[in-house]
Amino acid sequence: MASQIQDRLTTDQDLLLMQEGMMMRKVRTKFWKKLRFFRLQNDGMTVWHARQADDIAKPTFSISDVETIRKGHDSELLRNLMEEFPLEQGFTIVFHGRRPNLDLVANSVEEAQIWMRGLELLVDLVASMDYQEQLDQWVSEWFQRGDRNQDGRMSFREAQRLLLLMNVEMDQDYALRLFQTANVSQSDTLEGEEFVQFYKALTKRTEVEQLFENFSSDGQKLTLLEFVDFLREEQKERDHAPDLALEFIDRYEPSENGRLLHVLSKDGFLRYLCSKDGNIFNPDCLPVYQDMTQPLSHYYINSSHNTYLLRDQLCGQSSVEGYIRALKRGCRCVEVDVWDGPGGEPIVYHGHTLTSRILFKDVVATLAQYAFQLSDYPLILSLENHCTWEQQRTLAQHLTEILGEQLLSTTIDGLLMDKLPSPEQLRGKILVKGKKLNTIEEIEVIDDIDEEEELENNQESELDADPYPELDALLQSESQELTSRNKHIKKVVACPVSCLLICGNVLAQTPSYIPGSSFLSNQASTTILCPDLSALVVYLRTVPFCSFTHSKENYHIYDISSFSESKARHLVKEAGNEFVQHNARQLCRVYPSALRTDSSNYHPQELWNAGCQMVAMNMQTAGSAMDICDGFFRQNGGSGYVLKPEFLCDIQSSFDPERPISIYKAKTLLVQVISGQQLPKVDSTKETSVVDPLVKVELFGVPEDTRQQETSYVENNGFNPYWGQTFCFRVQVPELAILRFVVKDYNWKSRNNFIGQYTLPWTCVKQGYRHISLLSRDGTSLRPASIFVYICMREDLEEDDS
Repeated sequence: MASQIQDRLTTDQDLLLMQEGMMMRKVRTKFWKKLRFFRLQNDGMTVWHARQADDIAKPTFSISDVETIRKGHDSELLRNLMEEFPLEQGFTIVFHGRRPNLDLVANSVEEAQIWMRGLELLVDLVASMDYQEQLDQWVSEWFQRGDRNQDGRMSFREAQRLLLLMNVEMDQDYALRLFQTANVSQSDTLEGEEFVQFYKALTKRTEVEQLFENFSSDGQKLTLLEFVDFLREEQKERDHAPDLALEFIDRYEPSENGRLLHVLSKDGFLRYLCSKDGNIFNPDCLPVYQDMTQPLSHYYINSSHNTYLLRDQLCGQSSVEGYIRALKRGCRCVEVDVWDGPGGEPIVYHGHTLTSRILFKDVVATLAQYAFQLSDYPLILSLENHCTWEQQRTLAQHLTEILGEQLLSTTIDGLLMDKLPSPEQLRGKILVKGKKLNTIEEIEVIDDIDEEEELENNQESELDADPYPELDALLQSESQELTSRNKHIKKVVACPVSCLLICGNVLAQTPSYIPGSSFLSNQASTTILCPDLSALVVYLRTVPFCSFTHSKENYHIYDISSFSESKARHLVKEAGNEFVQHNARQLCRVYPSALRTDSSNYHPQELWNAGCQMVAMNMQTAGSAMDICDGFFRQNGGSGYVLKPEFLCDIQSSFDPERPISIYKAKTLLVQVISGQQLPKVDSTKETSVVDPLVKVELFGVPEDTRQQETSYVENNGFNPYWGQTFCFRVQVPELAILRFVVKDYNWKSRNNFIGQYTLPWTCVKQGYRHISLLSRDGTSLRPASIFVYICMREDLEEDDS
């Protein structure tokens, strides 16, 4: 066990009391509140719970899964129960990924403080572990799991069971030889250091030893020059190799004598390969490394759709937790669907559905608190406004009063709006995206068809679209007659005597249309945009899209149009170059189809290829699409802003993502999938099940670059499988390519089962021998699970791919 945690477990008063255990109330909903006995295990890494202190306990969570601890005042659920439980006695355990929070209420303020302090201490200790401490911790955890009778010793029978837990089916005679070799005391059980040696024998990396010996003259160490040769030739470190060799030896060589002599042992070499410096993700791309002074339209922006939802968009729960989670994933554009609420307070939910409601002012307060915790670059609030005039004034009041100086309400330094500001100029600011009046005389009518319900000229049936065919027919028959510059109406008269159709939005002499209601009468009921709210829209005025020519001739650089995924995909295929030029000039937002009632996702790559900046994702839904999104935005400090390639920032660009021309330098990518380490089980409840792992290498980019290849499967070995298979990819537009590694459990009866994955942009890939730390379906770390690969990129010399 890591010494720091071991020391604190025996000396820290809070941790000692947590190991004794306490009764606390577990709260799931307003109505589900049950007493449970919680206890910190002796390993200091896991918390178990039971109905009573003497009942059979089961694991609740691991400390490594915990992201942070919140006070009761910061819990949306506990605040709703404040009349029943004092907030000071409650606290929330927040986990990495999409795992739901755990809300607990202690019997006293003092007991709540004990658990909060103790958990915060353990989370900090785990986060500060170095490689050796992590290794010690993994060894300790395996020993705890294998020592079934908890007597501090491990018999061979327990060791056999442990092998199955470790996900490996090993020949019994071979396993016995490893056990007897480690059992130097000849006591028929392994203790302490004996188990450490047994674990080392199990995790012996033959492929790494062979690589080491290829560069070592004596097979025992790498001299400084030999290590420089390895870094230069295999790791492609070039001119930095001599300096890096000294730095890495000092950092990873465990022997003090080795560090003094500037040599690297086998253990030191393995430590380097398993470290962040041996990771496939280039560490130079982890901080903010890109130019952040270009106009907003030159950046991809990490964007969320229906941010308030925790599940599906028909019956799912709305919660401020959706905003917190999105912001902690690096999201920089959140969506707020706001409607009239009771008591004059606007509410947020997915209109015309059974999703629950939350107060708009609570959403704004959450944004004020969490907007800039992960990234201080601008946050965009995409406002879908369905409110009446009076409640729009309340919206404006809440935004102004709660956000204060965070809210951008005027142009930067009073400058003319001749170009969009940069992320650097807008640091620490929240921008409202929404409809806006041009002048004081102009009154804009808000149609009940919102931005995500605009009718499309294709065959897709949008569930959220206007349900009234009268409007559909009107749009189709009159859309060709439009010549108006925009959808604003000057000096609108109050009587319903005219019908005006502008760029797909209707202000009509039609029966009144009210959200959630039927046609009621011929009395006009269109909602007028409130000037107070309009004034808060500075750089991001939403406008309907008619055509690229219309946008170029009529719209300003601060105008932004939204597209459904089907409309955007159609434009990419039919007018890719025009879409690229449009997105070089102004911002656009793409949102998922309303047919995705389960809040599933589309793959963002196709839209990124055309330079679409805000490709909104249902962040609450895990899957390959979110893996790509998370992997792509992991770069540049996780700031939520990634600079587009130059050819997507040029308003005269000739680039067409469907037909990329050959002026861009194609490359060849070689990927050798070598081995895997300590892969998790697909079903952890089945002790005897062992995975048959295979690795799929997926490349995403322009259509002709999108390919995938996979290894054969290794039977009954998830602990240290070996593949040694090499794949070749020809990449036409590497600047847009994204690489994804997926490990699956082969299953001939059905689809292969997901084990883990890792996704990253081509521009952040480090060449050479690299480890890839796998992530779960929810994006959380599966350490120590990893795969070992060799990566090589070279200029493509082929003129033809045939």
